[in-house]
Amino acid sequence: MSEPASSTEVEAAQPAASSHDTVEAAVRAQLTKAFGGLRGVLEAAVPTVGFTGAYLLTKELRLSLVVGVGAALVLLAIRLIQKSTPQFVVNSLFGIGIAAFFALRSGKAQDVFLPGILYNACYAAAMVLSILVRWPVVGFLIGSVTGDPTAWHRDPAIVRLCSRLTWLLLIPCLVRVAVQWPLYLAGEVGWLGASKLALGWPLQVAGLAAMVWLLARGRTPLPATEN
Repeated sequence: MSEPASSTEVEAAQPAASSHDTVEAAVRAQLTKAFGGLRGVLEAAVPTVGFTGAYLLTKELRLSLVVGVGAALVLLAIRLIQKSTPQFVVNSLFGIGIAAFFALRSGKAQDVFLPGILYNACYAAAMVLSILVRWPVVGFLIGSVTGDPTAWHRDPAIVRLCSRLTWLLLIPCLVRVAVQWPLYLAGEVGWLGASKLALGWPLQVAGLAAMVWLLARGRTPLPATEN
């Protein structure tokens, strides 16, 4: 899942390494960067709320997709006007774009949620595989800080810690699939929209809180990088 860092990326990562002396501190810092705070949460939710609400009111698939995509475009325009990073809005727009493709191709409103279900299933499977082969994906967060993508793997204590963290990261994905797949098969568009919101950021925050709790318990030294 992780490509070797380029020389530019290594140079950019090395200053960060000097500010974190433990694995726990490094992972906390990288997790903070990965999420967009309250505004990122809202920007991710608005297109889903727009599509689901419009479909429940009108039962018109195309109109509902226009509402969802239009909401994402408005948020993107606001970001660009404010000259702030559009990363999380672009992610949201990309997601609703793929969802629209699936739904328009089949003509079924529930297919708006199929890409997300498939994504969570594949993501969870990839993370389980990474744990089984003892290359847990969270370990690559360590590599992004130290500038060496694989040095962490030489320390069994770090591998064990990253395996536990990866389990905590993948559990929300499994829960989403377990809840949303039966709703998808039943064509319950309203419940799919509600479950996507309820099992999105609230569940992710719970998982991250568990990770923070685990990280707060230890002080595992960062692996030394080789020149």
